[in-house]
Amino acid sequence: MPFIRIHTNIEVSEPESVLKKLSGIAAEKIGKPEAYVMTALSDKAVMTFGGSGEALAFIECKSIGLSETQTKGLSATLCSFCEQEMGIPKSRVYIEFAGAKGSMWGWKGGTF
Repeated sequence: MPFIRIHTNIEVSEPESVLKKLSGIAAEKIGKPEAYVMTALSDKAVMTFGGSGEALAFIECKSIGLSETQTKGLSATLCSFCEQEMGIPKSRVYIEFAGAKGSMWGWKGGTF
């Protein structure tokens, strides 16, 4: 049930490879089976940060039971990921974290 989407203004040359790596990282850091992890990438978006169109990313990180105690470590991991995998400086990455109750996450016609 973790979902991570990266929005970026750069073109990602191997998006599927990036998403597969991100999926494994999400499973490990959030502590959920990778079979439940969903990742998405929206590249080449028209975006600015601080009035500049230099490389940037906005990340949505959502999961059932995601706690505030996990977000600092996740922020460090996701920012490093963007820097290493896509060349986006950590200082040009924003992350939105959202935790949800199982009853607020649908799957297979029901909820968790």
